[in-house]
Amino acid sequence: MRAMVNDAQWRCAPPVLPAPVLDCLTEPASLSLRLQAGGRRFAVRVLDQGDSRALPDEAEALDLPPGAPLYARHVLLTLDETPVVYARSATRHDCPAWMPVLMRGSRSLGLTLFGELPALRREPLHYQLLDSRHPLAVEAAAAEAAETYPARRCRFLLDGSPLLLTELFLPALKDLL
Repeated sequence: MRAMVNDAQWRCAPPVLPAPVLDCLTEPASLSLRLQAGGRRFAVRVLDQGDSRALPDEAEALDLPPGAPLYARHVLLTLDETPVVYARSATRHDCPAWMPVLMRGSRSLGLTLFGELPALRREPLHYQLLDSRHPLAVEAAAAEAAETYPARRCRFLLDGSPLLLTELFLPALKDLL
């Protein structure tokens, strides 16, 4: 289903969702801090970090052709050891601005993106219900399968270089809010 992968499907308005999940999806500040505020044990589990390829719906945002080499970090955000968010941070493969930021082990990227980089510019959030066949949904399904995943993404610019952060909300999140 090509339309579900097409960048044109990312919208400024979020999809209709239950209130607690919608509140997290539209959180204007750090999602990590929002999840931590609920009082549950929060952790970041790094799944993979390194060479990857630009997905069709990422390429334009990163000023790359589809399939171009890039650097990506894939993580699960967990509450009480239960995966609740799958996230992919992607940047140009040769980007000196973002490499030190992404080399953080299990430390939350949100802590840096929302406070530690005064020169950082954040663009507006965009939203989509990702079909289970989207490449990121396929990866998220390893933690928890769903027909669709509420997702948000945001492009950040540091020294003129883009980083695209895409977060997929897993079904377990609604039970832990």
